[in-house]
Amino acid sequence: MNHIKRFILPVIIFLLATFVKSLGRQLGIIPEVFYNSMQPIASVLFVIAVAWGMIAVVRTAKIKLLARYNLEVADNLRIRKLHTQYNILEKILIFVIILIALGITLMQIEGVRNIGISLFASAGIAGLVIGLAAQKALGTILAGFQIAITQPIRLDDVVIVENEWGWIEEINLTYVVVRIWDKRRLVVPTTYFLEKPFQNWTRTSADILGTVFIYTDYTIPLNALRKELTRLLKSSPYWDKKVNVLQVTDAKENTLEIRALMSAASSPDAWELRVFIREKLVEFIQREYPHCLPKTRVKVNDQATSNQTTQ
Repeated sequence: MNHIKRFILPVIIFLLATFVKSLGRQLGIIPEVFYNSMQPIASVLFVIAVAWGMIAVVRTAKIKLLARYNLEVADNLRIRKLHTQYNILEKILIFVIILIALGITLMQIEGVRNIGISLFASAGIAGLVIGLAAQKALGTILAGFQIAITQPIRLDDVVIVENEWGWIEEINLTYVVVRIWDKRRLVVPTTYFLEKPFQNWTRTSADILGTVFIYTDYTIPLNALRKELTRLLKSSPYWDKKVNVLQVTDAKENTLEIRALMSAASSPDAWELRVFIREKLVEFIQREYPHCLPKTRVKVNDQATSNQTTQ
């Protein structure tokens, strides 16, 4: 039913334009004195109706095609590619339809057509200035075309842009909307993703690795910590059972840096898994090995203390 609603207004406008252009005169409803003056209006309405109907066809076709591909599945890389391509293709087609319709509409109005011809003939310098001013806008639109073809980003990709972590929510011809983890929206021009480096965590697959860093004393029993990590991962629904690694990645002056590496089917699952593992590992150390929490050691020189006491 929603698809039919998209065609109601363009069909009404089309029928009205057809009536004014032909049937109104034949049936004698429109007086001859008004007929000629109403022809440009009818022509404009006809172009608008056709363009509107074509846009409705494009949008309806896109919705029906994408309805067969669910983005909610875990491994949705191919589906995200299709959604990205179809959404950008829709915007390109709508842009072209509107551009052509606008040109045809202006050609229907005699006064505007004459003014346009005279301006083009006598304002070459102004046209050059306008062209230079529009260069950046055209570059942004072309960047949208390039993103549709090369796809450095796709819908629902997990990215880090301007030190912000989020998901690609919208890809338009001139800008991209990134949904930040705290529900803010970062709006970035499409040229950004072609000119500047950024992180795409789901470029080749939907699954992702998560890391948790724990800092402990040198006396921590690493085998016990590895067993606890395995137990915690097996108890979590967010672990995809692929990666389970615990390693000492650095030995600092007072602490060991321990990294727990784990995998998840998607970035939201990886976030939940990291939070869960970090919390439970800290609780485990507090409960079972409290003496292995980070500490600072101070060695007191007994001889120096004794001498100071005697004095």
